[in-house]
Amino acid sequence: MARRLSLARQVFVLQLAVIVLLVGAGGVLAYLDARRTSETSTERRVLTLALGLAELPDVRNALSLDDPSVALQPLAESVRRATRADFIVFMAPDRTRYSHPTPEMVGEKFLGTIGPALAGEPLTETYAGTLGPSVRAVVPILDDRDEVVALVSIGILRGEIGRELRQRIPLLLGVSGAALVIAALGSLAISRRLSRQTLGLGPDEITRMYEQHDAVLHAVHEGLVIVDPDGRIVLVNDEAVRLLGLAPGSTDPGPLPASDVDDPLGSHLAGGRPVDDLLVVHRDRVLVVNTELAAKDGRTLGTVTTLRDHTDLEALTGELDSARGFAEALRAQAHESANRLHTVVTMIELGHPERAIEFATEELATTQQLADRVVGTVEEPALAALLLAKAAQAHEKGVEFVITPDSRVGEVGIPTRDLVTLVGNLVDNAIDAALAGEPPRRVRLTATSSDEGLRLVVADSGAGIDPDHLDDAFSRGWSTKLSDQPHGRGLGLALVRQIINRHGGTVRVESDGGAVFTVDLPAVLSGPTRGAER
Repeated sequence: MARRLSLARQVFVLQLAVIVLLVGAGGVLAYLDARRTSETSTERRVLTLALGLAELPDVRNALSLDDPSVALQPLAESVRRATRADFIVFMAPDRTRYSHPTPEMVGEKFLGTIGPALAGEPLTETYAGTLGPSVRAVVPILDDRDEVVALVSIGILRGEIGRELRQRIPLLLGVSGAALVIAALGSLAISRRLSRQTLGLGPDEITRMYEQHDAVLHAVHEGLVIVDPDGRIVLVNDEAVRLLGLAPGSTDPGPLPASDVDDPLGSHLAGGRPVDDLLVVHRDRVLVVNTELAAKDGRTLGTVTTLRDHTDLEALTGELDSARGFAEALRAQAHESANRLHTVVTMIELGHPERAIEFATEELATTQQLADRVVGTVEEPALAALLLAKAAQAHEKGVEFVITPDSRVGEVGIPTRDLVTLVGNLVDNAIDAALAGEPPRRVRLTATSSDEGLRLVVADSGAGIDPDHLDDAFSRGWSTKLSDQPHGRGLGLALVRQIINRHGGTVRVESDGGAVFTVDLPAVLSGPTRGAER
C-alpha cells in the first residue's frame, strides 16, 4: 500500500496551489487593470488633442473657405502623423467629412455619435467606424458667437491599444513568475521545517501516535514526568500527578517549573541527573525514582523520569526488619538461656546448689524486671514487643537500652504501623550512633502520653550531630552511620519525618553529649486505633 503524503508535503501542495491561484488571479486582474488604464489614458489623450485642434486659428480660417477640405485635409494628416493617432476627421454639422486618412472618404458622412458635440459638449466613445473599432473623441468647433460651425473627431484604433498592451504582457508575466517562484521557495522552506518537526509523519500517523501515546500515559501504573532542558515539567501522566500531589491540569496552561515540586524531588527533577532506583521521600510517600536523559541526533531533549510508589512496601519492610530483629533477639536469648541452663546444671553437679539458685534467680529477675517495666509502661502490645526486641538487640550489640521510669504510653489513636515505624527507626538510629561512639554506649528512651498527645525523647551516647547538619538530619540519604546498602542509607529518619508530618507533629534535634530527638505528636482519639492500616 502506497504511503500517504506527509503532513509537511500536504501543506506544501496546498500552499503551492493557493499561491498559483493567487498569482494567476493577480496576473489576470493586473492585465485587466492595465487594459482599463490604457483605454482611459487613450480617451484622455484623444480628447486633449481634439480640444487643442478645435482652438487652432488655422482651423477656423479654413472653415471660412468655400472648400474647407483643401486646407483641413493636409493639416489633419500632418497632425495625425505627428501624434500617432489613427484618424483625424474634420466635419460639418451635417456629418460631411472635410478630412480622412483615406482621401476617398472625404465628402462622405461621418459614422458615430455627434449629438452631444452639436450641443456644444465634447464626448468620448468606443465606436466601430470605417477603419474598425476605435476609441474616439468628438469636439465642437465654435465661431466668435460660440455657435457650432464644425466638429473634429480624433481616434485611436482598439487594435493599436491592444498592441501596446500586449507589449507589457512579458513584463507582467515575468513579475508574476518571479512572485510565484519566491512564494514557492518560501513555502518549500516552511514545508521542510515542518517536516523536520513532525518527523515526516502524515496527519493520520500523527493522530494515531497521539492516541496511542495518550492511552499509554493513562494506562501505565508508574508515574511519568518529562522535563525539558530548562528544568520545566512539560508532561505528567495521571499517576505522576497523584504521586507528586499536583493539581489536575497543572501543565495545561504551559510548562511547570520543576522547582515548584517539593524538595528533595523537585531539586532532583530540575537537576536533570540520571539515576537508577533512587529512594526519595516525597510528602507522605516513599518513591523509587529512575531518570534517563532523552537525546536525539546529539541534542539533549530533557529527561524522562519514572516514579514508583513504594510507601506500603517500605512500611512492610520496616515491620519485617523489626520482626527479624525480634527473632534474632529471641535466638540470642535462647542461646544465652541455654548457656545459663548449662551453668546452673553444672553448678548443681559440682555441689553448689545454693549458688546455682542464686544465679538463676538473679538472671530471671533482671529479665522479668525489664519485661514488667515495658508491659506496665506501654499499653500497645506491638510497641511493647518492639521495645523488648530492641532491648535484646541493643544488649546483644553491647549497648545499654534504658527506658526511663517516668515513661508511660496509653492510647493516643496513632496507627500501630506508624507508631512502630516511628519508634523503631528512632531507636535503631540511636543504637547505631551509640555503637559508633566511645564506651559506655547507651540509648535512653522516654515515652509519655497525655490527652494532648504523645512525646518521645530518644537520646544516645554517640558523637552527636554537627550543628551545620541539624537541618539535614531528616533528608533522604543523610545518616549518622555507615551503610553498605545501596538504596536504604538515611531512609529511616526520612520515614520518621514523613510520619511526623502526616500526623501534624513536630520534631526537635539537639546535640547534648550525643544526639537527642524529641518528637511530639497530637492525640487522635477518634482516629484509627490498634492495628489500623493506612
